[in-house]
Amino acid sequence: MSTSTPESLVLLECLVAGTTHRTGLRELEPQLQPNQPLMLQREADSAYDDWAVRVYTAGPDAFWLGYLPEGRNETVARLLDAGYPVAARLTHKAWEDEWLHLEIEVLLERA
Repeated sequence: MSTSTPESLVLLECLVAGTTHRTGLRELEPQLQPNQPLMLQREADSAYDDWAVRVYTAGPDAFWLGYLPEGRNETVARLLDAGYPVAARLTHKAWEDEWLHLEIEVLLERA
């Protein structure tokens, strides 16, 4: 079930990639809550993915959670590059051994 609002359009539902590589995520995890707003930032100079988009917690102490999955991130990257208001929201979290599954919705905010 989507948690979008009339002010936003869900562009993508996905897992955050690369969470196993984020030092400090285990300590941060209790603070992560469903419906929490997240920020997206282009990493245009990535050596690994031309369309890399980083996922961060929102706020002054933003924490880098990981990336939008490669192969599903081009449209979002292009929108960010063009200056469109794209954000995200955490929809679910769960531990699987040492891997923290973070499910998110990527949202295009309506003007």
